[in-house]
Amino acid sequence: MAKLFVKQAKQYAEARPTYPQELFNFIASHTPSHHLAWDVGTGTGQAALPLAAIYKKVVATDTSPNQLELAAKLPNITYHRTSAVVSMEELQTKIGSQSSFDLVLVAQALHWFDLPTFYHRVKWLLKKPDGVIAAWCYTTPEVNAAVDAVFQQFYTVDSGPYWDSARKLVDRKYESIDFPFEAAGGLEHTGPFRFNAEKEMDLEGFFTYLRSWSSYQTAKEKGVELLTDDVVQRITTAWLQDGVTRKTVVFPIYLRMGKLGLLDSP
Repeated sequence: MAKLFVKQAKQYAEARPTYPQELFNFIASHTPSHHLAWDVGTGTGQAALPLAAIYKKVVATDTSPNQLELAAKLPNITYHRTSAVVSMEELQTKIGSQSSFDLVLVAQALHWFDLPTFYHRVKWLLKKPDGVIAAWCYTTPEVNAAVDAVFQQFYTVDSGPYWDSARKLVDRKYESIDFPFEAAGGLEHTGPFRFNAEKEMDLEGFFTYLRSWSSYQTAKEKGVELLTDDVVQRITTAWLQDGVTRKTVVFPIYLRMGKLGLLDSP
């Protein structure tokens, strides 16, 4: 999975949306305390930064050195490169000790993981019984009726064959992803809960976002250019139809969140 994002790490960092503060406040309000959080698959640290404003210490990990090199540094964030599947030895040496974490967070990455193995590591690390795991994905952007119509055609028809099969879990808003945890205190279920991330973009910024897709990189490696002249023209025409060059692009976020519970054990 990591190799899909290595070559376009800079584009990935520039194009991805900034997650809303209300998302982190919602998660933090359900963790037992705010001492220690693990941001898994941190990428360029987009979730680690706001976490560091709430939790005393954040351990942020990723498999890609390119992504980690671009991550913003703060005194209370420790970045580590890990294997794709973290061994118990690696877990203890790079991440932390048993039953010590208030929160394990995964932003836009859970669908790539070996879930049974990952959940075993989560259950070993989290404080029992109320340690929280939170994982979200964000789905296709919403701009306006004209742009969305052209974009959906591009997403489903043109780029569709080049997405990894795991992308289907994102398209389903993480509703069908395996998530064997109890509802966090005060909540009736584990989600998905919807939030919105917004990003101001001009047309070139929107194309940069499209080029940051893993499917774009996969197609390129197969000798296929997804953003053909025809596609670029159709998106451009729709974008400029209302005469507004900079637009607010909405990325719907779908959060799954739960706790270990009394009966959960590694």
